[in-house]
Amino acid sequence: MIDKLDAALSFNREALNLRAQRQEVLAANIAHADTPNYKARDFDFASRLTQAVEQGRQSQSFALATTSSRHMAGEAKAMPDQDLLYRVPSQSSIDGNTVEMDAERINFADNALRYESNLTVIGSKIKTLLAAVQQ
Repeated sequence: MIDKLDAALSFNREALNLRAQRQEVLAANIAHADTPNYKARDFDFASRLTQAVEQGRQSQSFALATTSSRHMAGEAKAMPDQDLLYRVPSQSSIDGNTVEMDAERINFADNALRYESNLTVIGSKIKTLLAAVQQ
């Protein structure tokens, strides 16, 4: 039973995780809009989603360094850099920065809207599943 519930929500769960990762990448591009020689990055959402659904999430994690025995042990998850692509600018800048703010804002807003719609879909699926269980 739990396996069926997990399978029903796995696609949307992976989509939400990837949308959140893409939002971080786009936010980093916007934050570095004035950094000389910064190259705008992004990733192919569709191929990453297909890979995540077929093969499962392959997160790389690493232990955080501690400088005292009283520090809590921690673990951080890293997004694989090999999946990040450099964006080709439509107009080059003098300082070598490839961030185009209009394109980044559009991508950021589009990704946020798709994230919200995915949350709505998941919410309605959960309500449907709860209604089915209560019948």
